[in-house]
Amino acid sequence: MVNENLIAVVDAGDNITGYHDKIEVHRKGLLHRAFSVVVINGKGEWLIQRRAAGKYHSGGVWTNSCCSHLIQGKEMDVAARERLRFEMGVDAEPVYSETFHYIARFDTGLTENEIDHIYVARWDGIPVPDPDEVMEWRWMTPAMIAKELSGNPERWSAWFPRVFDIVAAQVLKNH
Repeated sequence: MVNENLIAVVDAGDNITGYHDKIEVHRKGLLHRAFSVVVINGKGEWLIQRRAAGKYHSGGVWTNSCCSHLIQGKEMDVAARERLRFEMGVDAEPVYSETFHYIARFDTGLTENEIDHIYVARWDGIPVPDPDEVMEWRWMTPAMIAKELSGNPERWSAWFPRVFDIVAAQVLKNH
């Protein structure tokens, strides 16, 4: 049985220790597992989204193509693909890239203490995002993103600069 509100809590080694209510996990700052997906088109542009204003944190900021938490009853690869389809209307195969840990505290009293699994998907098309998740989207080159990140870091999610650095380095290495 899949419960969208129960997310994977992990130990420092990223081993699942249980599943807890998503909001409680963020109120208590518990270490949990998440994923970030970056969609890149054939021109090398990245699909970037602006989170819906009503999100429980980081509403209205720009970030990677999609992100979420591992929910009970799902495997990471399946969860990443399904969430990408749900949030952005993009049906692509995300491929695991790398994992990193970060902590971000928000004015709402919530804390992201995540081990974030990064996935990259190749896709060309026009996304059809869920308006409850995404208020805006655009394709951007890595150079445009780097300029925006350095000039206006407050417009971006807490996790995205690290996701950007990791994926940009991977893309350069593979070309």
